[in-house]
Amino acid sequence: MTRSVCRTHRIRRTARVAGAGAAALLALSACSSSSDTDSDSAGASSSSPKLSGQVTVFAAASLKESFTTLGETFEKQHPGTEVTFNFAGSDTLAASITGGAPADVFASASPKTMATVTDAGAAAGTPATFVRNQLEIATLPGNPDHVSSLEDLTGSGLKVVLCDKTVPCGAAAQKALDASGLELTPVSYEQDVKAALTKVELKEADAAVVYKTDVKAAGDKVTGVDFPESAKAVNDYPITLLKDAPNTDAARAFIELVKSAEGQRVLTGAGFRTP
Repeated sequence: MTRSVCRTHRIRRTARVAGAGAAALLALSACSSSSDTDSDSAGASSSSPKLSGQVTVFAAASLKESFTTLGETFEKQHPGTEVTFNFAGSDTLAASITGGAPADVFASASPKTMATVTDAGAAAGTPATFVRNQLEIATLPGNPDHVSSLEDLTGSGLKVVLCDKTVPCGAAAQKALDASGLELTPVSYEQDVKAALTKVELKEADAAVVYKTDVKAAGDKVTGVDFPESAKAVNDYPITLLKDAPNTDAARAFIELVKSAEGQRVLTGAGFRTP
């Protein structure tokens, strides 16, 4: 508005010399120029693309609760988008991606399984670690077997379940056992952490070595027992945009939400640790 007034005063001074006709012409030119500039600015501000369409996220099973919440948040922030998830063991997901399964984002429970994707050239850019997770023992509600340590799981009579060693939670459990010099023969090896936890929830096992986040998500269905050896087997969780992502713009935006302060509040609230 100030610029317009300045131009008007200048035009009035010109009118005294060159006549009212010239002044009117200059005023019209100034207004036209200002309108063109404002129009260009408006066009530039509205040029950013609106996100839409489906975003497919392949994520480790332990991320189910927190990522489902973030997916709902993303859809509210970007009307017209839909976030679909495939939650499973990280190794299974990595194999699907390298086998050509269409997906936009991959969030793994360990750098090792992420390497399967990056080594195959299926990732776009460098994966970023967005959270960490630590193991905990899940027992039957109230801990009727009085489990207080990792060593207690090696006792006879206890039905213990572990994740398969090829899955990040299983590899971490084995690392903790090795660090303690303990040997444990489980009644079964499960393909992801949720399957291991379910065995305890259904009382088909007395205990399972899972993540803290899974124990927290289970609520009163299990009782959690910390053990010091878990500090030697903390898993980093990397996330990446996939090279052949069908919806690149929306995928990048979802990753940014996960890494944002809002995303981190959701994740730490679920029991994850910051990187």
